[in-house]
Amino acid sequence: MADLPQKEPKEMDAQAQELVSLAVKAKESAYAPYSGFHVGAALLADNGKIYTGCNIENASFGATICAERTAIVKAVSDGARQILAIAISSDSKAATMPCGICRQTMSEFCASDMPMYLSNREGQFETYSFDQILPHSFRQSDLEAAKES
Repeated sequence: MADLPQKEPKEMDAQAQELVSLAVKAKESAYAPYSGFHVGAALLADNGKIYTGCNIENASFGATICAERTAIVKAVSDGARQILAIAISSDSKAATMPCGICRQTMSEFCASDMPMYLSNREGQFETYSFDQILPHSFRQSDLEAAKES
């Protein structure tokens, strides 16, 4: 992954607030008739665009897609190849952590130090780097290393 320009703290705060606000709004579109747990995500991609997503449940639970993966699929299908930052919000009183499959999906498209803004239902958030929530992730480089053997 290419080195990205460093943002000033004020720019990062504004970016975080915007993404969290969009994630909170995105959860309003969630289709969650089974769990009743609404999740929204907003990500900034390498093409400069922001993509949002919500969870979409299905009676066949395996066909359910999380908000984070919805936003990622939208971004990648629009030509983006790197997530620069992501915000996630839900109905929870606590900061919303992504599930395991979402973490693995993110690992395909983000740098280890990508900022993650994990918020509660009111938009209060905690900031993590991707590596803090999924250290030692399985990445494309692991597959390439196996070919070199």
